[in-house]
Amino acid sequence: MATKPPTHDIDESDVTVGSRKRKAVGVPAVLHALDIAVDQMGVTRTARTLMRVNQKDGFDCPGCAWPEEDKRHLAEFCENGAKAVAEEATIRRVGPDFFAEHSVAELAEHDDWWLGQQGRLTHPMILEEGATHYRPISWDDALSTVADALRELDDPDEAIFYTSGRTSNEAAFLYQLLVRGLGTNNLPDCSNMCHESSGSALVETIGIGKGTVSLEDIHHADLLIVAGQNPGTNHPRMLSALEKAKGNGATIVAVNPLPEAGLMRFENPQTPRGVILGGTKLADEFVQIRLGGDQALFQAIAAHLLEVEARDGGVLDTDFLSRHTSGFDEFRDAMQNASWPEFETATGIPEAELRRIAELVRTAKSTIVCWAMGLTQHKHSVATLRDVVNLLLLQGNLGRPGAGLCPVRGHSNVQGDRTMGIYEKPHEGFLASLDAEFDFYAPRKHGYDTVEAIRAMRDGRARVFLAMGGNFASATPDTLVTEAALRRVDLTVQVSTKLNRSHVVTGRRALIIPTLGRTDRDVRRGGEQRVTVEDSMSAVHASRGRLRPPADDLMSEPAIIARLCELVFAGREDSPNVPRADWKRLGEDYALIREHISRVVPGFSDYEKRIAGGRTFILPNGPRDDRTFATPDGLAHFTVNELEYPVIPAGRLLLQTLRSHDQYNTTIYGKDDRYRGVYGGRRVVFVNREDLHAQGIEDGEIVDLVSEWPARDGSVEERRAERFRVVAYDTPRGNAAAYYPETNVLVPLDSTADGSGTPTSKSVLVRVERREG
Repeated sequence: MATKPPTHDIDESDVTVGSRKRKAVGVPAVLHALDIAVDQMGVTRTARTLMRVNQKDGFDCPGCAWPEEDKRHLAEFCENGAKAVAEEATIRRVGPDFFAEHSVAELAEHDDWWLGQQGRLTHPMILEEGATHYRPISWDDALSTVADALRELDDPDEAIFYTSGRTSNEAAFLYQLLVRGLGTNNLPDCSNMCHESSGSALVETIGIGKGTVSLEDIHHADLLIVAGQNPGTNHPRMLSALEKAKGNGATIVAVNPLPEAGLMRFENPQTPRGVILGGTKLADEFVQIRLGGDQALFQAIAAHLLEVEARDGGVLDTDFLSRHTSGFDEFRDAMQNASWPEFETATGIPEAELRRIAELVRTAKSTIVCWAMGLTQHKHSVATLRDVVNLLLLQGNLGRPGAGLCPVRGHSNVQGDRTMGIYEKPHEGFLASLDAEFDFYAPRKHGYDTVEAIRAMRDGRARVFLAMGGNFASATPDTLVTEAALRRVDLTVQVSTKLNRSHVVTGRRALIIPTLGRTDRDVRRGGEQRVTVEDSMSAVHASRGRLRPPADDLMSEPAIIARLCELVFAGREDSPNVPRADWKRLGEDYALIREHISRVVPGFSDYEKRIAGGRTFILPNGPRDDRTFATPDGLAHFTVNELEYPVIPAGRLLLQTLRSHDQYNTTIYGKDDRYRGVYGGRRVVFVNREDLHAQGIEDGEIVDLVSEWPARDGSVEERRAERFRVVAYDTPRGNAAAYYPETNVLVPLDSTADGSGTPTSKSVLVRVERREG
């Protein structure tokens, strides 16, 4: 039987630290996932729900975006997927009585774990200016309040529209249409904080902001380099793909500052080998790189290949280089000046080891590079990823089996959101198609990304903030600055399934609009509805929830947005800047939304037919499909990138923020991180034992973390995160790690990646201070 939600926050004084694990998943993962699922849903609901996850006639997991094979297992989910489903399908409820009992000030004192554990939201709620408590409001009044606020703006750029990666294709398409019909491109989304650097680098070099591999390519790669990624926690189903690749003879190289259990050994709970025979060793090589040294690693490998080519020949794919690329000569000439001592300094890896890894690349028949936030959240991330592209181009590792680029996305439709137009810098081709389909003229001026949106609210240039899912207050950098910015706006609106920090950090007025989740049955006048999502490898498929919703009158995201369009555009139908559509019908039958998408977005023709019966279709991808590149000259571009890496002053550490194992982004499922040996708490910081000794700090001490950032006037800005337990850990000298969102307060708003604007959450300069008393 499911238990009641917790009555207290996480007690950090109860944290215990043991040894880290050297294997991942296995029977313990299954038991832990079932324990959380039963706690949230009960036994019967757990069995009925988990068997529908990622099935062709079921719903897409609300967790990560890793793809499924065409043939599905009976249990097509991982440990963290089960936790994500349990969080959404919980039988706990948060209704008007809850808000009558708890003031906003009281709720703001609770941590993210406690807030999320309370249950599903059931009723629209409003916080009036000066009020202490949310009170219930009707659906009509709630949506009219939003529409009125938007219609009364002096300038449409005074509104900001945030989007989470869980939004469906249908909701995302309608959402961007609402925003552009209002007259702005202020569409910041979670991509701005994670893979924006990937998109920036890939569009520039290969003409498309997506990866170029399929699941079959992963299975048949000769060499897989997994850099800046922890699949055991963040994308556990990827481990099955890596295991299959190993079975086909692949070599796997793990590149990370921290040793991660999931890349050491995988005990697949769905195979006898995983349950009985000790599982599969995955990584053949572990490159323990210094934070921010990845660009140097990829440049070093490229320099080695070019050296061997010049000496012996036979290394490069000269036909591919001549037919499909530009800029090779400039890149080769720049690499001739490469400094191996500097490569060693940047990476912390001896030259001999760098060359040994480079030899694996040289002799591989096909190579894939996979990466995640460890590569995208540095100042020089875009340059780093351009050098990843450079390396793969040398041997023609694009557009052939078992080879290519694999940015591993987070939330299950974060890539689909971008495909549907959730982007503050839209391309002209997309806007022109949108104009033609809806007989209006969409704005062309670029809008705010996430960091710019925070600045706009901080500076009084924004009056309305609307979030379609997510937890903006906790997910963003510079927590105190972000929270103060949100409190400056006239109205904050959160369309959400569950309570989170963003509901208690409000504007002068605030609305909570509950919505259906992936697991919920969605019945409109057009009948039972389904939505679609796009996974990390450009595959699109349908998702249909089966559970009874938490409240009978809950509306879906597409229905909410369609109603807002109807209200916002009422009486303005003759304006050339307002899109024309039958909003009421779109909100009742999502197949009609898909009809519009099929005529606007390339690759979606015959949309409805192609998702029928649980079928998946693959979107076109020029570099993967036929080695065509949507760059100005039609070629893949080599780039010359100056080598960059962090220089850490004496007495300081470079901090990376990361997830615990019982966490997905800002959603905290539990108190433990068993793979790293942490139980019962989250305020810990992992530091090399020698760094602790050098600063006279003992393992287990309680410290404050203070980040330092050079201000424009020459002074040093400081931000403080208090009361962290030090954990001596196997990490490179000068590097440290701690969980977010607790350490987001340390990430300066103005510390962003060149070329993408992504917060530099993997390279925060900090000092460690003992607590007094």
